[in-house]
Amino acid sequence: MSYHYSTHLHMPWEQAVERVRSGLQEAGFGIVSEIDVRQTFAKKLAVDFRPYLILGACNPRYAHQAILAERHIGTMLPCNVVLQEDRDGSIEVSAIDPVASMQAVGNPGLATLARDVQEQLRQFIAALP
Repeated sequence: MSYHYSTHLHMPWEQAVERVRSGLQEAGFGIVSEIDVRQTFAKKLAVDFRPYLILGACNPRYAHQAILAERHIGTMLPCNVVLQEDRDGSIEVSAIDPVASMQAVGNPGLATLARDVQEQLRQFIAALP
């Protein structure tokens, strides 16, 4: 089982980032965290790295239900969405598969919830290009 869904965008980096941000919002997710990996590696390691951005996406309704079902599930939230530039200049956008990640928890109460979020993220990825 794959642990993520991916697609490629053929547009400039900034345009891809904006498309992903607006797509997440349309799908009912807010962005609660952001890690610019390229910038972090440059600052902390003096390493030049490809554009790579991790967006922590959260649907508050689903997060609330998940925390009610499993009090420590916050250790696995939010749902990460990654943008990274490929060698050909395209931008790969990947989203976590919540069903794959929730299997490790072993709480049957999360299964339906994870499938609902999975479907939203699948639709989000499919609608990007």
